[in-house]
Amino acid sequence: MRLDGRRESTNVEDRRGKGTVAKAGGIGLGGIIIVGLIYLLTGRAPDPGMLQQMAPSGGNTEYTDGQDYSQVDQELMQFCKQILAGTEDVWTQEFRKLGRTYQPPKMVIFSGAVSSGCGNATSDSGPFYCSADQTVYLDLEFFKSMKRQIGADGDFAYAYVIAHEVGHHVQNQLGILDQAHQQMARYGKNSSGYNQTSVRLELQADFFAGVWAYHDNKMFGSLEDGDIDEALNAAAKIGDDYLQKQAYGRTMPETFNHGTSAQRSKWLKKGIRTGDIQQGDTFSPAYNTL
Repeated sequence: MRLDGRRESTNVEDRRGKGTVAKAGGIGLGGIIIVGLIYLLTGRAPDPGMLQQMAPSGGNTEYTDGQDYSQVDQELMQFCKQILAGTEDVWTQEFRKLGRTYQPPKMVIFSGAVSSGCGNATSDSGPFYCSADQTVYLDLEFFKSMKRQIGADGDFAYAYVIAHEVGHHVQNQLGILDQAHQQMARYGKNSSGYNQTSVRLELQADFFAGVWAYHDNKMFGSLEDGDIDEALNAAAKIGDDYLQKQAYGRTMPETFNHGTSAQRSKWLKKGIRTGDIQQGDTFSPAYNTL
């Protein structure tokens, strides 16, 4: 990606090296988070649930002192700020076309573990979006693990990860996320309806990531040869069928909650090709046609 001279978002909080320490008292946090991308980063099978109830935090949280970081980490931090800024620019423009005002999410960069508005989480969960505090949470080690664990690498693949999580924020801003949560609650967790609604949410977030890429490139000429292939490769490597084959040697379609490799690649590619938010309806089509 061409990012030279691009502005950096000011909506980023750096919590790296600040291990959480539970403090006595207070009310535990709870809520639903969207786990955007579950990879086999630790050699363990992925959690089949897309939406998970976070454990109570046990109260307020304080943070320990930080530390110095490598050049790679500094460059990744700058990259995250620039990509988030790009999503701010694109979605502000696209919401304006809809007669709406876009309120950008925050991003928290953490290491190891973090306390969010949805509760406590660890790096094992992968990047996630918390609708309770409208924040994207990300451990930079995740990017380093993408190539090592699943063979997905490249700056645009990393950008896709961020844009996908921001896609969940777009869903939240448009009221889609709340409607989907209500529908999933009616179905009950681990039911076919629950899992299928989860897949629809994830595929739409992939589509929105593609829409962002289309307009970011139009605004800034950011895409280079091979970038789209990087993102499509990443999308294919995080399909439920691919991950389950890697973990179990077989697929269990009834437990899919993010979509197959083919589906994720399809909707990401559609967003990149059209750049039209109106073409991202993943809820109306029959499930077997997604």
